[in-house]
Order: sequence, then C-alpha cells, then structure tokens
Amino acid sequence: MNNDQTMTFSVCEDREGSLRKNLTIIYDALREKGYNPINQIVGYILSEDPTYITTYNNARSLIRHIDRDELLQVLVKSYLGE
Repeated sequence: MNNDQTMTFSVCEDREGSLRKNLTIIYDALREKGYNPINQIVGYILSEDPTYITTYNNARSLIRHIDRDELLQVLVKSYLGE
C-alpha cells in the first residue's frame, strides 16, 4: 500500500496540551486545599516563588517544570481567542 500523504506533527499543540493538563492539575490541587487557585497561580507567575503553589498532588513540582514565558504566551493567546 502506497501512502503519498505527508504526516504532520506539531510540537506547539502537544506542548500546549501538556501545559493545559498540568495547569488543570495545579488548579484542582489548589482548589481542593481551599486556596483561590487564580490568585495563587498569578502570585506564582508574578514572583516565580513556588511557595504560592501547594505541594498537594505534586502541584509545586509540576509548576516548576512550566516555563513562565511560555505559560504567559499561551494564556494571552487563549484570552484573545487565537
């Protein structure tokens, strides 16, 4: 069987999906521990201080593996509907 179609691969979409998944885990962990997740995540983004994020459910470790510049770019794109 001859397949002449070229497969495409997008690292960007895969990274954004992974970022969304991890951010959702972090959000849920903060909410479950009784924090305001939006305030805590914004505090982390502004300060890069991981103590804004709970250790519950490995959330603090996950946030440390997220590049803040990439996160901000994805958030702005999402907000603006791109």
